[in-house]
Amino acid sequence: MGKTYEKIDDRLRAFIEAQPVFFVATAPLAADGHVNLSPKGRSGTLAVLDELTLAYLDFGGSGAETVAHVRENGRITLMWCAFDGPPKILRVHGQGEAVFRDDPRFAGLLARFDPAVDGPSLRAIVLVGAERVSDSCGYAVPLMDYREDRDLHAQYFGRKTEEEYNDYCERKPYIASSLDGLPAIPLPLPARPAPVPAP
Repeated sequence: MGKTYEKIDDRLRAFIEAQPVFFVATAPLAADGHVNLSPKGRSGTLAVLDELTLAYLDFGGSGAETVAHVRENGRITLMWCAFDGPPKILRVHGQGEAVFRDDPRFAGLLARFDPAVDGPSLRAIVLVGAERVSDSCGYAVPLMDYREDRDLHAQYFGRKTEEEYNDYCERKPYIASSLDGLPAIPLPLPARPAPVPAP
């Protein structure tokens, strides 16, 4: 049986931090709009900031549907599945916000992550305020063995200067706006702020 939680306690936090992949779901308000579901990997790019707040690093490389949707209406769901150990699915329904490079909070939020996971294609940090935290059995989720993270994304964008990355974003469709024409990533990207010491 599933259970609803008042907060992300230490046990749930440990479960979240142990998973190598999570999923993000968002949708526009329009009834005929495109619902989006994205997998997120790259170890260390998700952080539980407190009992009701999470954040993850939003890198370039594909579209920007999630950012566009949270800019329009804020609705977001994060999901983790246990692919080994006891079966479990955990969902956090909440309100999301995209924090861009020129936001005064950006550098301080980035300091909450290991500097090793940062990269030149970082375009935003997505904050999620949890409104509902719940789990379910996960009995039908297959058992799978995790091998390692892919490093292709970091390698590809690691070869680009900031100017080259901006050019990449300007040329690629569905970065400045979503499939449905909603504003997504502001272009050109603002300069990255100076780092601040970790708290």
